Amino acid sequence: MRYFLEVSYKGTNYSGFQSQKNANTIQDEIEKALLIFFKKQIVLICSSRTDAGVHALQNFFHFDYEKKIASKHIYNINAILPADLVIKNLIQVKSDSHCRFDAISREYKYYTYQQKNPFINDRGFYFPYKVDIKLLNEAASIIMDYSDFTSFSKRNTQVKTFECKIYESKWSRENDFLIYHVKADRFLRGMVKALTSTMLKVGIGNLSIEDFKNIIEAKNCTKASFAVPAHGLFLINVKYPDEYFKS
Repeated sequence: MRYFLEVSYKGTNYSGFQSQKNANTIQDEIEKALLIFFKKQIVLICSSRTDAGVHALQNFFHFDYEKKIASKHIYNINAILPADLVIKNLIQVKSDSHCRFDAISREYKYYTYQQKNPFINDRGFYFPYKVDIKLLNEAASIIMDYSDFTSFSKRNTQVKTFECKIYESKWSRENDFLIYHVKADRFLRGMVKALTSTMLKVGIGNLSIEDFKNIIEAKNCTKASFAVPAHGLFLINVKYPDEYFKS
């Protein structure tokens, strides 16, 4: 039987979502908890990789297990997991379902704030400069005219294509935060941070809108800025087709 695990986490203490050598990751913690509870090694497949320090309101794993797992066991597994990581749902799916390949979109928000606030400094980027939100949104709308985001991908990434379809791209103010909101079919490694950082340069007048277009069209990651920290970035949603979770 195949199951999807819906998880939420604060990424501060982790070296990313997917398991890697000599690092503590979200996948490692959940696999350890499953081993303790089921007394059997269970290997997880991840839907959307997040980098070190990035948070998620929603992300998914899938795994196979030969027996029926009751939803009440979520409580038991969560009791084993650390406080900054929670399983929100356990869903039995079809045997050929795949949490990564079947997802149709991912949605991120990057949080910045301009007034010093010790209560949000681990969940947003302190950026104490005057920012023109109209320029930010002009840049954000331009992004939707493009599909090749080579300039906003970290080097040494193993992807076959740098093409992404952007569905939403906008800036807004919510309470104390200035937020960049982006939704796409897929994202490249470091892409949301690079888009955010480069647009902030536009917002404070260090780059013009024409400069921003030129950076996109250059298809060269040395032209973009990747300077914003990971802790302002949240994976908000991983979307699957309608009726996907209905048996």
